[in-house]
Amino acid sequence: MPDGATAHAPARGGLARGLLIAVLVVVADQLTKWWILSVMLPRPPVERIIPVLPFFDIVLVWNRGISFGLFNNETGFNALVFAVLAAAIVAGLLVWLRKAKEPLVVGGIGLVIGGAIGNLIDRLVHSAVVDFLDFHIGAWHWPAFNVADAAICLGVAGLVLDGLLPRADRRT
Repeated sequence: MPDGATAHAPARGGLARGLLIAVLVVVADQLTKWWILSVMLPRPPVERIIPVLPFFDIVLVWNRGISFGLFNNETGFNALVFAVLAAAIVAGLLVWLRKAKEPLVVGGIGLVIGGAIGNLIDRLVHSAVVDFLDFHIGAWHWPAFNVADAAICLGVAGLVLDGLLPRADRRT
């Protein structure tokens, strides 16, 4: 080992990897939303449900609120407030990403940034987020969500997991 090297050196290039993950999430999110809109919008509203499995449907839901439909109302003010909030969060995450080295942190931040940008694009273009994944048990439905939402949840889970894992460079 060269002088000054440690047995476990943190990964380099976290910014580039995190941004690549974010771009891939945005592309996947926007392509799936484009597909959903192209399939669903021509249908009458009562036909905008496509059963896939006994517990899963493809639907078209316009979410003007935040996670799980909170604050979901018709006001255009929501789109502006949530867009500004998302942009501020992305800016803060970019600062964190520049310093991040651990793979779970880099991946988690990249997923959250990509998801936030995917939903931000929807708010700017449609004044609402396009949700379409509907999981349910009988008549009970989990709130519909999209690829961006899933990326945000997975990213946060990765960040939490990283925080729970023991690491020699953390103080106890």
